Amino acid sequence: MTAQRVSERWVRYWPSSEQPRERLLAQGPAALSDAELVAIFLRVGVRGMNVVDFSRKLLQEFGGLRGLFKASDEELRKVRGLGPAKIATLRAIGELSQRQLREKVEHESFIECSRDVVGLLAAKFRDLDREVFSIVFLNTKHRILKIEELFSGTIDSASVYPREVVKRALALSSSALIAVHNHPSGNPEPSREDQRLTTDLQQACKLVDVVVLDHIIIGGNDYFSFAEKNLM
Repeated sequence: MTAQRVSERWVRYWPSSEQPRERLLAQGPAALSDAELVAIFLRVGVRGMNVVDFSRKLLQEFGGLRGLFKASDEELRKVRGLGPAKIATLRAIGELSQRQLREKVEHESFIECSRDVVGLLAAKFRDLDREVFSIVFLNTKHRILKIEELFSGTIDSASVYPREVVKRALALSSSALIAVHNHPSGNPEPSREDQRLTTDLQQACKLVDVVVLDHIIIGGNDYFSFAEKNLM
Protein backbone atom coordinates (compact mmCIF):
# COMPACT_ATOMS: atom_id res chain seq x y z
CA MET A 1 0.00 0.00 0.00
CA THR A 2 1.33 3.43 -0.90
CA ALA A 3 2.15 6.09 1.68
CA GLN A 4 -0.71 8.21 0.33
CA ARG A 5 -3.24 5.40 0.84
CA VAL A 6 -1.98 4.80 4.36
CA SER A 7 -2.35 8.50 5.08
CA GLU A 8 -5.85 8.59 3.58
CA ARG A 9 -6.85 5.58 5.70
CA TRP A 10 -5.53 7.41 8.77
CA VAL A 11 -7.65 10.45 7.88
CA ARG A 12 -10.79 8.30 7.80
CA TYR A 13 -10.23 7.51 11.49
CA TRP A 14 -9.31 11.09 12.35
CA PRO A 15 -12.34 12.91 13.88
CA SER A 16 -13.52 15.47 11.36
CA SER A 17 -13.84 18.13 14.04
CA GLU A 18 -10.09 17.91 14.59
CA GLN A 19 -9.10 18.07 10.93
CA PRO A 20 -7.62 21.44 9.91
CA ARG A 21 -9.98 22.17 7.04
CA GLU A 22 -13.05 21.60 9.19
CA ARG A 23 -11.53 23.61 12.05
CA LEU A 24 -10.83 26.48 9.67
CA LEU A 25 -14.42 26.51 8.42
CA ALA A 26 -15.81 26.33 11.95
CA GLN A 27 -13.42 28.66 13.77
CA GLY A 28 -11.71 30.75 11.11
CA PRO A 29 -8.09 30.69 9.85
CA ALA A 30 -6.72 32.64 12.83
CA ALA A 31 -7.55 29.68 15.09
CA LEU A 32 -5.16 27.38 13.21
CA SER A 33 -1.45 26.97 13.82
CA ASP A 34 1.12 27.40 11.04
CA ALA A 35 1.36 23.61 10.77
CA GLU A 36 -2.40 23.25 10.36
CA LEU A 37 -2.53 25.90 7.66
CA VAL A 38 0.30 24.24 5.72
CA ALA A 39 -1.46 20.90 6.18
CA ILE A 40 -4.55 22.17 4.36
CA PHE A 41 -2.44 22.73 1.25
CA LEU A 42 -0.41 19.52 1.50
CA ARG A 43 -3.63 17.52 2.05
CA VAL A 44 -2.04 14.17 2.97
CA GLY A 45 0.78 13.09 5.24
CA VAL A 46 3.22 10.20 5.01
CA ARG A 47 3.31 6.67 6.32
CA GLY A 48 2.68 6.63 10.06
CA MET A 49 2.22 10.41 10.26
CA ASN A 50 -0.89 12.48 9.64
CA VAL A 51 -0.63 15.62 7.56
CA VAL A 52 -0.57 18.04 10.52
CA ASP A 53 2.27 16.16 12.19
CA PHE A 54 4.08 16.01 8.86
CA SER A 55 3.64 19.78 8.40
CA ARG A 56 4.83 20.39 11.94
CA LYS A 57 7.92 18.28 11.24
CA LEU A 58 8.62 20.32 8.09
CA LEU A 59 8.41 23.61 9.98
CA GLN A 60 10.70 22.31 12.70
CA GLU A 61 13.22 21.00 10.19
CA PHE A 62 13.40 24.27 8.24
CA GLY A 63 13.02 26.64 11.18
CA GLY A 64 9.50 27.90 10.46
CA LEU A 65 7.59 29.27 7.49
CA ARG A 66 10.37 31.56 6.36
CA GLY A 67 12.89 28.73 6.20
CA LEU A 68 10.43 26.38 4.52
CA PHE A 69 9.60 28.77 1.68
CA LYS A 70 13.24 29.82 1.33
CA ALA A 71 14.48 26.22 0.98
CA SER A 72 15.72 25.12 -2.43
CA ASP A 73 14.06 22.34 -4.44
CA GLU A 74 17.09 20.16 -3.72
CA GLU A 75 16.69 20.63 0.04
CA LEU A 76 12.97 19.89 -0.14
CA ARG A 77 13.44 16.76 -2.23
CA LYS A 78 15.60 15.28 0.53
CA VAL A 79 12.59 15.18 2.85
CA ARG A 80 10.78 11.84 2.79
CA GLY A 81 7.23 12.39 1.62
CA LEU A 82 7.86 15.65 -0.24
CA GLY A 83 7.35 14.78 -3.88
CA PRO A 84 6.99 17.10 -6.90
CA ALA A 85 3.31 17.82 -6.19
CA LYS A 86 3.88 18.95 -2.60
CA ILE A 87 6.97 20.98 -3.55
CA ALA A 88 4.98 22.70 -6.30
CA THR A 89 2.25 23.47 -3.78
CA LEU A 90 4.73 25.06 -1.37
CA ARG A 91 6.21 27.13 -4.19
CA ALA A 92 2.72 28.31 -5.18
CA ILE A 93 1.87 29.34 -1.61
CA GLY A 94 5.07 31.36 -1.31
CA GLU A 95 4.57 33.09 -4.65
CA LEU A 96 0.93 33.94 -3.92
CA SER A 97 1.87 35.52 -0.60
CA GLN A 98 4.52 37.66 -2.33
CA ARG A 99 2.10 38.73 -5.06
CA GLN A 100 -0.60 39.62 -2.52
CA LEU A 101 1.90 41.74 -0.62
CA ARG A 102 3.07 43.52 -3.77
CA GLU A 103 -0.52 44.21 -4.81
CA LYS A 104 -1.37 45.62 -1.40
CA VAL A 105 1.78 47.71 -1.37
CA GLU A 106 1.27 49.22 -4.80
CA HIS A 107 -2.41 50.05 -4.39
CA GLU A 108 -2.89 50.95 -0.75
CA SER A 109 0.32 52.00 0.94
CA PHE A 110 1.17 55.46 2.15
CA ILE A 111 4.80 55.91 3.15
CA GLU A 112 5.36 58.01 6.26
CA CYS A 113 8.85 56.88 7.26
CA SER A 114 11.66 54.51 6.36
CA ARG A 115 10.33 51.83 8.68
CA ASP A 116 7.21 51.58 6.51
CA VAL A 117 9.37 50.56 3.55
CA VAL A 118 11.37 48.11 5.65
CA GLY A 119 8.16 46.53 6.91
CA LEU A 120 6.91 46.07 3.37
CA LEU A 121 10.08 44.74 1.75
CA ALA A 122 12.21 43.11 4.45
CA ALA A 123 10.62 39.67 4.11
CA LYS A 124 11.63 39.50 0.46
CA PHE A 125 15.03 41.19 0.58
CA ARG A 126 16.52 39.51 3.65
CA ASP A 127 16.49 36.03 2.06
CA LEU A 128 17.94 36.87 -1.35
CA ASP A 129 21.29 35.27 -2.16
CA ARG A 130 22.35 38.09 -4.51
CA GLU A 131 22.26 41.85 -4.26
CA VAL A 132 19.13 43.44 -5.71
CA PHE A 133 18.56 47.17 -6.15
CA SER A 134 14.95 48.35 -6.21
CA ILE A 135 13.21 51.70 -6.25
CA VAL A 136 9.99 52.64 -4.49
CA PHE A 137 8.47 55.37 -6.68
CA LEU A 138 6.14 57.79 -4.87
CA ASN A 139 3.73 60.51 -5.88
CA THR A 140 3.48 63.97 -4.29
CA LYS A 141 1.44 62.55 -1.38
CA HIS A 142 3.98 59.77 -0.85
CA ARG A 143 1.67 57.04 -2.02
CA ILE A 144 3.39 54.21 -3.83
CA LEU A 145 3.17 54.36 -7.60
CA LYS A 146 5.38 51.39 -8.31
CA ILE A 147 8.09 49.21 -6.81
CA GLU A 148 10.59 48.04 -9.40
CA GLU A 149 13.70 45.91 -9.31
CA LEU A 150 16.10 47.75 -11.59
CA PHE A 151 19.49 46.12 -11.07
CA SER A 152 20.90 42.93 -9.58
CA GLY A 153 24.29 41.37 -8.99
CA THR A 154 27.06 43.26 -7.23
CA ILE A 155 25.61 46.67 -6.42
CA ASP A 156 27.99 49.62 -6.74
CA SER A 157 28.13 52.96 -8.49
CA ALA A 158 29.36 51.27 -11.67
CA SER A 159 26.52 48.74 -11.95
CA VAL A 160 23.62 51.04 -10.97
CA TYR A 161 22.85 53.74 -13.49
CA PRO A 162 21.18 56.81 -11.95
CA ARG A 163 19.99 57.92 -15.39
CA GLU A 164 17.89 54.75 -15.65
CA VAL A 165 16.32 55.53 -12.29
CA VAL A 166 15.59 59.09 -13.46
CA LYS A 167 14.07 57.77 -16.70
CA ARG A 168 11.67 55.50 -14.80
CA ALA A 169 10.76 58.26 -12.35
CA LEU A 170 9.82 60.57 -15.21
CA ALA A 171 7.86 57.83 -16.98
CA LEU A 172 5.84 57.19 -13.82
CA SER A 173 5.43 60.90 -13.01
CA SER A 174 7.09 60.21 -9.68
CA SER A 175 8.05 63.18 -7.52
CA ALA A 176 9.98 61.24 -4.87
CA LEU A 177 11.61 57.86 -4.45
CA ILE A 178 13.30 55.56 -1.98
CA ALA A 179 16.16 53.30 -3.04
CA VAL A 180 16.37 49.87 -1.42
CA HIS A 181 18.94 47.14 -1.76
CA ASN A 182 20.13 44.19 0.27
CA HIS A 183 23.37 42.77 1.62
CA PRO A 184 23.24 38.95 1.43
CA SER A 185 25.99 38.83 4.07
CA GLY A 186 23.43 39.98 6.63
CA ASN A 187 25.41 43.10 7.56
CA PRO A 188 23.47 46.22 6.50
CA GLU A 189 26.29 48.70 7.10
CA PRO A 190 26.92 50.72 3.91
CA SER A 191 30.14 50.39 1.96
CA ARG A 192 31.96 53.31 0.38
CA GLU A 193 30.35 52.32 -2.91
CA ASP A 194 26.91 52.46 -1.27
CA GLN A 195 27.67 55.96 -0.03
CA ARG A 196 28.94 57.07 -3.44
CA LEU A 197 25.91 55.56 -5.14
CA THR A 198 23.57 57.45 -2.80
CA THR A 199 25.25 60.75 -3.64
CA ASP A 200 25.21 60.04 -7.39
CA LEU A 201 21.53 59.14 -7.27
CA GLN A 202 20.64 62.29 -5.34
CA GLN A 203 22.47 64.51 -7.79
CA ALA A 204 20.90 62.90 -10.84
CA CYS A 205 17.38 63.09 -9.47
CA LYS A 206 17.80 66.67 -8.31
CA LEU A 207 18.25 67.75 -11.92
CA VAL A 208 14.64 66.73 -12.68
CA ASP A 209 13.13 67.80 -9.33
CA VAL A 210 12.72 64.26 -8.01
CA VAL A 211 13.56 63.91 -4.33
CA VAL A 212 15.50 60.90 -3.06
CA LEU A 213 13.99 60.46 0.40
CA ASP A 214 16.17 57.59 1.54
CA HIS A 215 18.47 54.75 0.61
CA ILE A 216 17.75 51.68 2.72
CA ILE A 217 20.04 48.65 2.99
CA ILE A 218 18.50 45.45 4.32
CA GLY A 219 20.75 42.80 5.83
CA GLY A 220 19.26 39.80 7.61
CA ASN A 221 16.76 41.06 10.18
CA ASP A 222 18.38 44.49 10.39
CA TYR A 223 18.58 47.54 8.14
CA PHE A 224 20.48 50.76 7.60
CA SER A 225 18.71 53.98 6.63
CA PHE A 226 20.73 56.89 5.25
CA ALA A 227 17.89 59.25 6.17
CA GLU A 228 17.62 58.02 9.74
CA LYS A 229 21.37 58.50 10.13
CA ASN A 230 21.07 62.04 8.74
CA LEU A 231 23.25 61.16 5.75
CA MET A 232 20.82 62.39 3.10
